[in-house]
Amino acid sequence: MKILITGAAGLVGSHLARRLAGEHEVLALRHGDLDITDRAVVGRCLLHEKPALIFNCAVLQVDDSEQQPAKAEAVNVAGPRCLAEAANDIGAEIVHFSTQYAFAGEPVGRLPYTLHDEPRPVNNYGRTKVAGEAAVRAACARSFIVRTSWVYGSGKESFLCMVHNDLKAGKKVCAIDDIWSSTTYVADLIERVMVIRSTGNYGTYHVVNDGICSYYEFALEAGQVLGLTRGQIDLLIEITHERDMKRAAARPRYTPLRCLLSEQLGLPPMRDWRAALAEYVGKGELE
Repeated sequence: MKILITGAAGLVGSHLARRLAGEHEVLALRHGDLDITDRAVVGRCLLHEKPALIFNCAVLQVDDSEQQPAKAEAVNVAGPRCLAEAANDIGAEIVHFSTQYAFAGEPVGRLPYTLHDEPRPVNNYGRTKVAGEAAVRAACARSFIVRTSWVYGSGKESFLCMVHNDLKAGKKVCAIDDIWSSTTYVADLIERVMVIRSTGNYGTYHVVNDGICSYYEFALEAGQVLGLTRGQIDLLIEITHERDMKRAAARPRYTPLRCLLSEQLGLPPMRDWRAALAEYVGKGELE
């Protein structure tokens, strides 16, 4: 089938494009290729291309959303609405990626968030992402909302994506120890999303690897997978705290996710985060 991907320069979008190109006709669009906030342009593009499935991976990230609220409203809310309206007009399905930042993250140690939990975002990124979800649901009945968390994989210069490489190179890293969430290996995210899409069961899904960790615990596990001793790891990892980071946007402290809809469909839990991380680090070792 024909698949259109927006935000194709990002981590999820780029991996989606590579994963699906062998089986489908994929149109991978970056911001310069399509301004999703322009309703007329989006409508013409989708009418011309007529994709059967749209993945919206375009997003304005956390601190940028706090500092540029108007742009966050445009990219995270208006853009998804334009795509969903156009998808509805041509009879396409849309998969819209969202975030654990929908939730407040309190108290620490609470049960993982499910669809029964009301979104209570603590920053503008979370607020606009929740509004974007609602806009997609309202505009297109053939929609899948996929909330995910702490996504990592090759091709991005983020802590989760790069910490194993830094440790392997003997570089010191700073790791936050007072924020916890679910982590998601991008390859696992894509495989599960494709399974969900094949069910035709539209709705909101939480797609993450099983288990909970902090950034520090993630780094510790990466070091252990590399075969470093605990002494070596302790010399390389400097523990820091979110309260000392002085970032533009507040971060929720504890946001693990659980997918009730997947369970109702009989889908097994995704593999434990440690197993997913071991595969990711192992692939890097082979390259």
